[in-house]
Order: sequence, then C-alpha cells, then structure tokens
Amino acid sequence: MIRDTLSVEAGDVRLAVYVSGPRDAPPIVLVHGYPDSAAVWEPVRAQLDARYRVISYDVRGAGASGAPESRAAYRLERLAADLAAVADATCGARPFHLVGHDWGSIQSWEAVTDPAFKGRIASYTSISGPCLDHASFGLRGAGAGADRAEQSNTHHAAKRPFGSGLRQTLKSWYIFFFHLPLLPELVWRAGGARAWPLWLRLTERVRPERDPAQMRNAINGLSLYRANFIDKLLHPRARHAHAPVQFIVPLRDRYVGPELSVGLEAWLGPYRRTEIDAGHWIVLREPERIATEIERFVEQHRAQQPADNGDPGTSKVNARAAGA
Repeated sequence: MIRDTLSVEAGDVRLAVYVSGPRDAPPIVLVHGYPDSAAVWEPVRAQLDARYRVISYDVRGAGASGAPESRAAYRLERLAADLAAVADATCGARPFHLVGHDWGSIQSWEAVTDPAFKGRIASYTSISGPCLDHASFGLRGAGAGADRAEQSNTHHAAKRPFGSGLRQTLKSWYIFFFHLPLLPELVWRAGGARAWPLWLRLTERVRPERDPAQMRNAINGLSLYRANFIDKLLHPRARHAHAPVQFIVPLRDRYVGPELSVGLEAWLGPYRRTEIDAGHWIVLREPERIATEIERFVEQHRAQQPADNGDPGTSKVNARAAGA
C-alpha cells in the first residue's frame, strides 16, 4: 500500500504525518513513544492498511517533525492539540480509532479524558503507557486533591495488589535518571543512540530498522518527562474516559507493570484488558498480534460516519504534501 506524507501545522511546530489505506475506510491513528519515531508503527501498518485508513505521525521533537524551543511546549495539553491537528487534517469530521504505545499512550490519555474530544475518538487502545493522573493517584493513595466523591472513586480506581507501587517505582528508575541535568543528554550523545538497536536486540529480541533520527528523538524527548511527570505526581487530576478503552498488557514489560492497568473502572467504566507474554516493544516483536487486537476492538466500536466522509480537504489545519 502506498504511504503518503503530509506536513501538518500544529501551533508552534509542523508535524510529519504518514497516511496509507483506502480513503473511505475507518481511520486509525497510531501514536509512537520514546525514543521512537512513527517508523516503529510500520510493521503494524502493514497488517492494517488493506482494511483501514492508517495514520501515524512523528510527535513534536521526533523524526521529521519540528521541535519547539521550550520545555513547556511538550506538556500534555500541547501534545493533545497536536493529535487534534493531525485528526483534522486526515479524518476531517469522522471519528477515529486511537492507538498509543509507551509515551504515545501516555499522551493520548490527555485526549481520551478531555471532554473536548468527546465524539471524535471512537475507541482507544493503550499499550504500555498509563494515564499519569491515574498512576499518580494510585501511588498517592486515595485521591489527594479531589473532592470527597472523587476520593471515593479514586480509592476504588487505585486498588491494586500489595507492593505494586514499589515494584513500579523500581521499574521506573529511568524516569528519575531522565530528570537529572545534562547527564542523560551526555549518555545519548556518548554512544547511547548508536547502541540503542543493540539494546533492543538484547532485551526485546527485535531487530528494528536503523532510525537516522535516533539521537534527535532521544534528546528532544527528554522534555516529555521533564515537562510532565513531577507536575502530575504532585497535582493529579480526576480524569474520566469518554471513549471505550482496551489495554494490551505485555507481562514481561521492563518499564510498565501490569498493575497499572487494573482497578480503573471508576475512571474508565467497563474496559477490555488483554495480557500477552511479551516485552515492552511488542509492536515490533509481534505486529501481527497487535494488529489483530486493534482490529478486534475497532470492529466492536465502529462509529457511524458523517455523510461527507470527513474529506480532509475541509480540514481546519493546513496539510500539504511534504516538499510540495
């Protein structure tokens, strides 16, 4: 299937967007994590774009997308605005199915729990990336900062096996490291970016294609952590999903524990949760399995499409063929 490249204006940056599949097919938007670019989704795209309109994009600071100058420009609300710009350009008025992996999943929760997106997101598949607000409530206990009703809900939502918070804290060592000044950048520049494919081969048993933007992805993406984690840990918000949610949970994930996707009914309502005996980069290791799980959930939640089929030509944002 031929893949088109668009350049979409999203406030202070331009985003590189990649689209394939039939124009009138249900749209699926794929959001990548750290330190990846949209290239991480290509094996999954190959499984889906015969039947769906598959859309991926390099998030701000990664791949061929522009990078903002300030750390604050990586906050979750700006990332949600980027998703809206991409959806406007590629889906028009049509509801789309959203899939996120790692930081792509973390940032997508902002849209899935923002009432402004209600009716636009037909379903959400989260892979190895929790909502920071939900995770923070779970670490803090019963809903500090919420009113009494929300505290009751939060306590229910955060009920997890004993010791799960400590286990996740140990898994999250790298988050503390990424907040150190200068040292993470030095590690990436001193050979970390070059060694990244080897790390994935040793720990995930995958052989990714070399990403020429690996250094850029890694260094710019540190701002994702620095702009969001401490604030969410100190000031979590009550966030309720407005779209149906499924979790794909790799049980051998080195970074995200399976407990982060249990006990969330108070925030999400009924949701689907599928455990898989795999590691964090399951999107590369088992793209066929991931595509099958995505398709099953999409087909359960196919939304009625507007009569105009959401022609991207009516988009509110400026999308043009890259290089045109």
